Amino acid sequence: MPGTEPLQAALGYTFSDIKLLEQALTHRSHSARHNERLEFLGDSVVNFIVAALLFKRFPKLAEGDLSRLRANLVKQSALADIAAHLSLSQYLHLGEGELKSGGFRRPSILADAVEAIFGAVFLDGGFEMAQRVIEHQYDFVLEHVDAKSLGKDPKTLLQELLQARKLDLPLYTVIGTHGAAHNQTFEVECQVPKLEIKVTAGGTSRRAAEQSAAEQAIVAIKALAPLKGRSAARSRKVKQLSLPVAVAQENK
Repeated sequence: MPGTEPLQAALGYTFSDIKLLEQALTHRSHSARHNERLEFLGDSVVNFIVAALLFKRFPKLAEGDLSRLRANLVKQSALADIAAHLSLSQYLHLGEGELKSGGFRRPSILADAVEAIFGAVFLDGGFEMAQRVIEHQYDFVLEHVDAKSLGKDPKTLLQELLQARKLDLPLYTVIGTHGAAHNQTFEVECQVPKLEIKVTAGGTSRRAAEQSAAEQAIVAIKALAPLKGRSAARSRKVKQLSLPVAVAQENK
């Protein structure tokens, strides 16, 4: 188990009471002095600080959008991403069973440890230090956040994408079901007729299949947009030329 100095450097904070950090890194499978109470505290701290951060960073977002955005930034997968950024798995104290089953890679364990660390920083250094550490860890996350789309499911995003282009809503059709009644797989087709897009996807439920198909349709539309844009621009350019020049350009 390596020393925690590199981890503290990555956090941007040096603990006065190193035992708090050690406890934050300790899973209940390892010893009675584990991180669950610190996780409880850290969960509240990170929720408040991320809410304040989003309030300042996105002054035009409505309350509903801020709530959605916060929920996605403090959920397990987001916290596990922060854990990966900190290379946290190598510092965890796990019981033998968790080690053998790969617990150091489990998103739930990693996310809980991150919250516990935030709680430990709060106890060790106070609110301002916790705020500084948490904001520092979320800097790299927020650099790539699309506040308008984060947390929205693919069907909603596809609908908004088409509405912005004044196009009809997509058409979803179940084109097949496979497997026994208790373990079916659905195959769904998603069409966007005006753009001549037709994609298919499968899922363990109709809804899951539709979401996967919508995701594929979004990719197809985004790939199509630059081509249509260039084609339209070229068409406008030709129309602006005199007739002989336009014909010459078209024949090149």
